[in-house]
Amino acid sequence: MELLHPWRLDFPKPSEPELRSAPVVSLILPCFNEQEVLPETTRRLVALLDRLSVEGRAAPGSAIYYVDDGSGDCTWRLIGEYAAAFPTVCGIKLSRNRGHQNALLCGLLTAPGDVLVSLDADLQDDLEAIPRMLDSYRAGNEIVCAVRGRRTTDTFFKRSTAEAYYRLLGMLGVQVQFNHADFRLMSRRAIETLRGYEETHLFLRGLIPQLGYRTAVVEFERASRFAGESKYPLRKMLSLAWQGVTSFTAYPLRLITGVGALVSLGSLALAAWALGIRIFTDDAVPGWASAVIPMYLLGGVQLLSLGIIGEYLAKVYESTKKRPRYHVEAVCGHSIDGSSRDNP
Repeated sequence: MELLHPWRLDFPKPSEPELRSAPVVSLILPCFNEQEVLPETTRRLVALLDRLSVEGRAAPGSAIYYVDDGSGDCTWRLIGEYAAAFPTVCGIKLSRNRGHQNALLCGLLTAPGDVLVSLDADLQDDLEAIPRMLDSYRAGNEIVCAVRGRRTTDTFFKRSTAEAYYRLLGMLGVQVQFNHADFRLMSRRAIETLRGYEETHLFLRGLIPQLGYRTAVVEFERASRFAGESKYPLRKMLSLAWQGVTSFTAYPLRLITGVGALVSLGSLALAAWALGIRIFTDDAVPGWASAVIPMYLLGGVQLLSLGIIGEYLAKVYESTKKRPRYHVEAVCGHSIDGSSRDNP
């Protein structure tokens, strides 16, 4: 008789998890003055949905949802024409420009579907990454982030500052995916959890990791903009960067304490220096060191500190008013549920 070693126990092997069935896919694209790129974007996305349906990756009912963020050109008219021509195209028009993050949130909270994929309308996000994102979802992931493998299409300034910003957020304790913007897939479960977050100042790439669901990463190569101009100039990028810092960490407030301590030490050092000049040399200018240096130094630190505190107080003030983040003025297409409501 063969003896079994006590450390060799034949446990049953865990069964492989079954793949999820093909989901109903909603593609969410915020638009602001995108009339130049919209025809080509629609052509490619309609072809992509048809292919995903044939391949069994997307179920019937999958659709494209354009969110017009108060455009001043012909964007909404084009969306209406495409919605009439293609059953898979729908449109949501905001009553005024509310910014990219609010427009994106509107699409996520309004569109139906088992999974929602958010992407830009300028065709810089690689559409071929979407099938891989769907495969990752079917393997069991609730959130799939599309991350730029390389930033070859960016200028040196934009690439270096963006990467430095992601590293800075990590140092401040903000959980973000490096080199990830808003090209992501979210399951219906993740979307309904996101609905419970009522933050006024949105920074979705920092908010989504707070949901805590199983997340995967898919790399892609970002292309150049197909047509038109970037809707994120330096001013808006800086505003979004500051939003990411002040919305997820109180580190700048704590930094004020550190700056105050350094100023105090610096003031003591200046006092010692001025005293030494007075005692050991004849070069001292009466009253200069004791008046001018502390006045400018402390005045600058105080103004900086008040500005940072004021920024946080402004966010608290705006959040307590609980104003709606957007209003839906009009919709077109057949697949929008509850589209006549203003969604807070």
